[in-house]
Amino acid sequence: MASHYEAPIREPLVTGEKSYHDVTVDVAAPVEGRANKQWWIVFSIALVAFLWGLGCIIYTISTGIGVWGLNKTIGWAWDITNFVWWVGIGHAGTLISAVLLLFRQKWRMAVNRSAEAMTIFSVVQAGLFPIIHMGRPWLAYWVLPIPNQFGSLWVNFNSPLLWDVFAISTYLSVSLVFWWTGLLPDFAMLRDRAVKPFQKKIYSLLSFGWSGRAKDWQRFEEVSLVLAGLATPLVLSVHTIVSFDFATSVIPGWHSTIYPPYFVAGAIFSGFAMVLTLLIIMRKVSNLENYITRAHIEYMNKVILLTGGIVSVAYITEFFIAWYSGSNYEDYTYLSIGAATGPYWWAFWALIICNFVVPQTLWIKKLRRNFMWSFIVSIVINIGMWFERFDIIVINLSKGHLPSSWSMFSPTFVDVGIFLGTIGFFFVLFLLYARTFPVIAQAEVKTILKSSGERYKRLREEGNSLAGTAADHRTSDIAEVSKKTSSESIKIDAEKQAQLLASLGVHDDEDEADDLKKINGIGPVMEKTLNQIGIYKYEQVSKMSEKEYNLLDEITGAFPGRAQRDDWAGQAKNLIN
Repeated sequence: MASHYEAPIREPLVTGEKSYHDVTVDVAAPVEGRANKQWWIVFSIALVAFLWGLGCIIYTISTGIGVWGLNKTIGWAWDITNFVWWVGIGHAGTLISAVLLLFRQKWRMAVNRSAEAMTIFSVVQAGLFPIIHMGRPWLAYWVLPIPNQFGSLWVNFNSPLLWDVFAISTYLSVSLVFWWTGLLPDFAMLRDRAVKPFQKKIYSLLSFGWSGRAKDWQRFEEVSLVLAGLATPLVLSVHTIVSFDFATSVIPGWHSTIYPPYFVAGAIFSGFAMVLTLLIIMRKVSNLENYITRAHIEYMNKVILLTGGIVSVAYITEFFIAWYSGSNYEDYTYLSIGAATGPYWWAFWALIICNFVVPQTLWIKKLRRNFMWSFIVSIVINIGMWFERFDIIVINLSKGHLPSSWSMFSPTFVDVGIFLGTIGFFFVLFLLYARTFPVIAQAEVKTILKSSGERYKRLREEGNSLAGTAADHRTSDIAEVSKKTSSESIKIDAEKQAQLLASLGVHDDEDEADDLKKINGIGPVMEKTLNQIGIYKYEQVSKMSEKEYNLLDEITGAFPGRAQRDDWAGQAKNLIN
């Protein structure tokens, strides 16, 4: 019982009168049932954006990357901005799930699946840009260190661009395994519920023979912890290596030692914002309002405040160093007075407003718990993080050491189309995934149901026993267990009962019993239990100390520490007076 206790002050993470079977039905409903109107609206918008982007990609490959807005000075621009933006979002997903698992955070259960799926789909989008930027995607294998017929043609192992290939592919592999491992119990649940033979066969293959034995769960826990331990430092190394694409160069504004931690913090910042966007959409699209609650949104916003603060400190540091160095070249970097007042002032101030000003509104609890405002802030943050990457790349490249090479960058409709296409592609993949795989880990939600479910928290508050409350008439022949439990007498240890009554005193049967339900924390069931033990009077309760509280917990076996926390003895003394 102690493992199911949670302080009453904590909000429930599963709202509504949800039983274990309800969790299964609700999580499986988006997969087993028909898509609702909201799903079709979002999917249609995403599909149109994806098809437009696909057309722009075909046009680019058939015509050449001259259709982009690149020039001799700014050879990296829109495409690499989008690459780093998607990599940042993707590398935060698994980190979010892994770190929350290592810290045993209960609110992880509603967040982890979306975060892990987001990683996979984001890295897919990021990988498109370097391939398209090659101009000849069919020669993409040239970036890999494999033997070839050209003899002397070989990759440069000193280039951080090659390090990216190894780091991102390794991270993608670990993330895929981590995501798939978490899905195994859910695949088995869908397999067992499947009616059509084809669906049953598919989910049987996907579940890898999961049977729900204790051995399966033991391996599941061990593998999840190992993968979480691997993924956490891997994320730090991956985005550090992405930052090396810029930090190892000699371009003003790029050769900075703050880039690695700055990029990692920015990735977590934007990643949490994107997960928040997805959760708020999916709670409506998949009818999961009882599992993605205001408490989850508030916890997410608190982490966004923390990581946003780290990013803001990095901004201030960069701005100060650019000014303090006294270098004319540093005055044209992406965080400088020159950037704030120069031709790209609009991009600079978009970055400051979206990433620094707007997130500060989350200090206000009312806004932090508001779904619509959180949704707006999450989108604004990701717009700001895109502008951050745009500023780092375009502003720094536009003004180099030679004024004769200074240039401006303007995106074409193809640049914009490909970017919007990847956003559409991302949401198409995510929405199709939500119709095929459970968006929430039902097996993990069930582990916190008795401690954080609204139904069970209410039963504890009323002083009722949780024994038999998991029974469900739809899945069990013992639907009346909870009723029987409340009417049957508990087994009492006579020795401990004698010790307890020796301290509290024995009730005289001729005296009228007091109404113990007036004491906060004692409900009808608990009062009956206390009467069975021999406790009828406020005077007896008022004599309780730590020793008696512990004896009472051992006898009842319910709500350990509850009597002492609620100070039954103090309440009884007040009632006597």
